[in-house]
Amino acid sequence: MNFDELVLKRRSVRRFSARPVRREDILRCLEAARLAPSACNSQPWKFIVVDDPVKKDRLADRIFSGIYSMNEFAKSAPVIVAVVSEKMKLWAAIGARVRDTRYCLIDIGIACEHFVLKATELGFGSCWIGWFDEKALKRELAVPKDKRVDIVIALGYPAEEKAPVKLRKFMEEISASNQYDCPI
Repeated sequence: MNFDELVLKRRSVRRFSARPVRREDILRCLEAARLAPSACNSQPWKFIVVDDPVKKDRLADRIFSGIYSMNEFAKSAPVIVAVVSEKMKLWAAIGARVRDTRYCLIDIGIACEHFVLKATELGFGSCWIGWFDEKALKRELAVPKDKRVDIVIALGYPAEEKAPVKLRKFMEEISASNQYDCPI
């Protein structure tokens, strides 16, 4: 599959089959994430893979309930990956402060996109989730209190194969040429 086919195929999957995901395939996704670029090569992430069925079910029940239940579809995924924000290198941290930009979130976004694109290439479905009970997740996975977990990825085989619907803005709405108000 070439890159254009890969980005067309990638979609957020919200219905997963119970078929388990092999650890070797998860490691291939992690390797893709590991190779992602980051500000000053900080690599400010730690991916916690939860694929033990009992632990995964317990975690999903805790983090996708109550006000977070809109994402309870993720309970059907055989794998949940929590992405912990780690410390940036000094120069990246200084630049982030000066620019008032959380570079670590940009870096994590790039790494997670590498992860889900590799998952798509391998035939898996995935969904990024930002709405979950972070405190419950940190308790369940023994994440230190001073760390942040901004992203969770649900991973597994899609329950159904369907063509992705890509409703996107027109090119003129998302781009400009040489200045903000000049069409490309």
